Amino acid sequence: MSFETRIDRLFKNLKDQGRGALGVYVTAGDPDFDTAQKILNGLPEAGADMIEFGMPFSDPMADGPAIQAASLRALANGQTLKKTIKMVRNFRTRDDVTPIVLMGYFNPIYAYGVDLFLEHACEAGVDGLIVVDLPPEEENDLCLPALKAGISFIFLTAPTTTDARLPRVLENASGFIYYVSIKGITGTASSTAAQIKPNIDRIKAKTSLPVAVGFGIKTAANVAEFTSIAEAAIVGTAVVNIIADHLDDDNRAQAGLVEAVHKFVGELASGLRETSK
Repeated sequence: MSFETRIDRLFKNLKDQGRGALGVYVTAGDPDFDTAQKILNGLPEAGADMIEFGMPFSDPMADGPAIQAASLRALANGQTLKKTIKMVRNFRTRDDVTPIVLMGYFNPIYAYGVDLFLEHACEAGVDGLIVVDLPPEEENDLCLPALKAGISFIFLTAPTTTDARLPRVLENASGFIYYVSIKGITGTASSTAAQIKPNIDRIKAKTSLPVAVGFGIKTAANVAEFTSIAEAAIVGTAVVNIIADHLDDDNRAQAGLVEAVHKFVGELASGLRETSK
């Protein structure tokens, strides 16, 4: 891979600064297009170093109840993959630095058309893809075309990833390695840095790519803890829950929703100042 993305530049810069990164996940179009755009636009100023932007899908396999509900809210309000890409394009008119990684499942991309999707994603300013249901064995479907197009393809590793399996996972990985810190779906459990450090060290021994830890991270203290052993901590469900807490009975945004999300992200980011690498 010969290209450099915003992801690569971010981790180089933060390494020089001696701190980890905060990745924030939100679902595109949740609870509606305009509100979600405002949330997205304000995340960097609030403290997010990197954004995982969820592509809503009706049948997710790795997402817990909170993110499933967010996807359904977005879909009910007409969110599509085309609109998700448009949101990234809108974001790029004001921010050309913060990395955006689209996260989701292959079905919507396949329906969109892989080549057209990659063309539009590149034009909009997408930096990476996390496609949960595409293992390395299916790399020809999206991973290799994405790399050819200049978009990083980020693979997941987990506590169940064996030494025999790891080299195959790492073979065409780029951007960073996403370490799923628990056995299970998002938002349902948590682990500690001490519990996962052996696995993080095992991954780092096999690759020079940064490692980001996700699933079960909810607080500034968690962010501090996990960025002491990895290059990034990613928070999703806890952010999505803030959105859900500021909806009326018809799932419409109430006053103060956007501000509440950004305030919470700021609180999470304070954990980055509690530790240095």
